[in-house]
Amino acid sequence: MARPPCPRRVKALPPCSYFKPAGIPMSRLEEVALSVDEFEAIRLADLEGLYQDDAATQMGVSRPTFARIVEASRRKVAEALVHGRALRIGGGPVALVGLRQFRCEACRHEWSLPFGTGRPEGCPACESEGFRRTDAGPRGGASARPQRR
Repeated sequence: MARPPCPRRVKALPPCSYFKPAGIPMSRLEEVALSVDEFEAIRLADLEGLYQDDAATQMGVSRPTFARIVEASRRKVAEALVHGRALRIGGGPVALVGLRQFRCEACRHEWSLPFGTGRPEGCPACESEGFRRTDAGPRGGASARPQRR
């Protein structure tokens, strides 16, 4: 069984989750899926112009891993542009830098808050107190603690 990938650090989630050619309905388009970590790799390498070593450090991966991520992401973007396909951005093993992520058990709403703002009173959508952290946290979170038997 393969080891699950470690979360890659990203600065922010993309502002849009879909891009498509103008004038063609989504029902007639094929879709190319770009993960959030691939989106971040393109942002760091091509928009910010960082060297691969620096970009890999920011994402918390090795330089060879970063090279594979950015190569795959460029291929997917090129495929969408050349073949006129829709580009869907989302998913992948990511952790937002500087933010804590929460999920409500009652309504499944997910939200993020910066570190240092204290524990929220309740879910912003339904005000339920039944929510939990979904990220690993700065010290590994609950999943890193040994379980009692």
